[in-house]
Amino acid sequence: MESVLSKYEDQITIFTDYLEEYPDTDELVWILGKQHLLKTEKSKLLSDISARLWFTYRRKFSPIGGTGPSSDAGWGCMLRCGQMMLAQALICRHLGRDWSWEKQKEQPKEYQRILQCFLDRKDCCYSIHQMAQMGVGEGKSIGEWFGPNTVAQVLKKLALFDEWNSLAVYVSMDNTVVIEDIKKMCRVLPLSIDTPGDRPPDSLTASNQSKGTSAYCSAWKPLLLIVPLRLGINQINPVYVDAFKECFKMPQSLGALGGKPNNAYYFIGFLGDELIFLDPHTTQTFVDTEENGTVNDQTFHCLQSPQRMNILNLDPSVALGFFCKEEKDFDNWCSLVQKEILKENLRMFELVQKHPSHWPPFVPPAKPEVTTTGAEFIDSTEQLEEFDLEEDFEILSV
Repeated sequence: MESVLSKYEDQITIFTDYLEEYPDTDELVWILGKQHLLKTEKSKLLSDISARLWFTYRRKFSPIGGTGPSSDAGWGCMLRCGQMMLAQALICRHLGRDWSWEKQKEQPKEYQRILQCFLDRKDCCYSIHQMAQMGVGEGKSIGEWFGPNTVAQVLKKLALFDEWNSLAVYVSMDNTVVIEDIKKMCRVLPLSIDTPGDRPPDSLTASNQSKGTSAYCSAWKPLLLIVPLRLGINQINPVYVDAFKECFKMPQSLGALGGKPNNAYYFIGFLGDELIFLDPHTTQTFVDTEENGTVNDQTFHCLQSPQRMNILNLDPSVALGFFCKEEKDFDNWCSLVQKEILKENLRMFELVQKHPSHWPPFVPPAKPEVTTTGAEFIDSTEQLEEFDLEEDFEILSV
C-alpha cells in the first residue's frame, strides 16, 4: 500500500498550460461570489483559485484513534472537501474574501492559525482524526466514506468546541432554511458597556435590543450555513441547474460539496455549464508545525490547473455552503434567495420565516459536558455518546 500511495505523493504542478485549458470566450467565470472576465482577467482568476486552502489525502500521520489508519487515501475525500469549505469560511471571517495568497510570502498570523486548525493531528480541532471519530456518532465507521450531509453534521458538532473561531453552524433540514432559528442561534447578548460585571436579564430579548430599549446591544455570531440537498434521484434534475449556479454568484458563497458516488470534490465556481472544483484525490505526506510555530503551506494551495465537469454529471446529493459574518450579510442572503431561488416553480430549497409547527422545538446546539476541552475532546469513540443533539428528526439521508 505504501508503494502505491507514494506514487501519488506531491503531485503538484505549477499551472501547466493553465491558460490554454480555458476556452477563449467572453463569458464570466464565477468563483465564490466573485466574477472574472476570462478574456482579460485570467491572471486574477488564477490568483483567486490558488488562494483557496486545498486539502488532500495525506499519509504518515499518527494512526486515528491510536490503532486506526495512518492515511485517508481512498476514503477521506469528502472529509477533505468539508475541511476546504470550512477553511474558506474561516478565511472570510478573519481575513476577508478579497485576501490573496502568494507563494513564500509572509502571511498574517490569523492565516497560520487557521491552517493549524486542520493539521492531521488529534489535537487540531478540524483534523482528519477529529472528523473521522466524530463521524462514528453519525453512524460512520473510521475509514468509511462520508456523504455531504454527514460531513455537515460533523462540522456542526466540532465547531461547538472551537472557541477561537466561534462559529454558529446551521445545517438545514428537509430542504428548509428557517430564518427564525438562525437568528435565535446567531444573536448573542454581550455584557453592557456601562456595567461590565453584570449579566443581561433573562427577559432581555434580541428584538427589544434592536428597538433601543436597553443599554445592551445584540451581537451576531458568524454563521456557517450548510444546505444539504437532493437534486434528483439518480442524476441532477436539469430544472435545478440555473438556481444551483446562482448560489456561486452570491457574495456569501462557500461553494458546494458533492461529486460522484464515493468521489467527492469541492466546487468553487462555474464557467458556462461547467463546474470548477478543487480535487482532494492527491496523496501527500503529513505536514506538521515547524520549530518556529509556523506551517510550511506550499502543499496546502492548489498550484495545478483546477478541473471542470459538466454540471449535469454531478451526483444529485450535494451540500451548499454560505458564510454570513454579520446579520446584514444574512439578511442580504435571504433577499437573494427570495429573488433568485424561490422564483422557480420547482424550488431547490425553501426559506421560511417561522419554525414549522410540526417540527420539534429548535434548541441551539451547545457543547456537551465532557472531561476535556478544546480540540482534545475526542480521544476515543466512547466519548461520542455525549453527542446526541437535536438530529433525531434529520430526514435528509446520504
